[in-house]
Amino acid sequence: MIVGHGVDVADVERVRRLLAAMEEDFLLGTFTRAERSVECQEHDRAPFFAGQLAAKEAVVKALGTGFTGEISWQQVEILRRDDGRPEVRLRGAALAEAERLGIECWLLSISHTDTVAFASALAVRTAPLTPADSR
Repeated sequence: MIVGHGVDVADVERVRRLLAAMEEDFLLGTFTRAERSVECQEHDRAPFFAGQLAAKEAVVKALGTGFTGEISWQQVEILRRDDGRPEVRLRGAALAEAERLGIECWLLSISHTDTVAFASALAVRTAPLTPADSR
């Protein structure tokens, strides 16, 4: 059962400008140590981080929260599995909300061109929704 679906598009040029103007603040404030440690060549950095940014936004949209209240950028981590597929890891308030909704897995897709990055996130659970789960 799909609990939520989020999509987001990020402008690669905007991310390129952020990396040029305030790289350290942007990277440290938005991405976890594990996310920042991913190796990518210099010319791939802006599209890569734009994709990561779009993925994080898509995940919090699928949660139904956005980055509001207690949910921060650092609580949503997008990593890569050994086979290359993206993986969602949550912590803090983001994890608590996912657990409250009964989310058991994430289906995440990230793509980009030279100018835009796109991500789609599906929050999935196998148990049916109960009246206590409604907002």
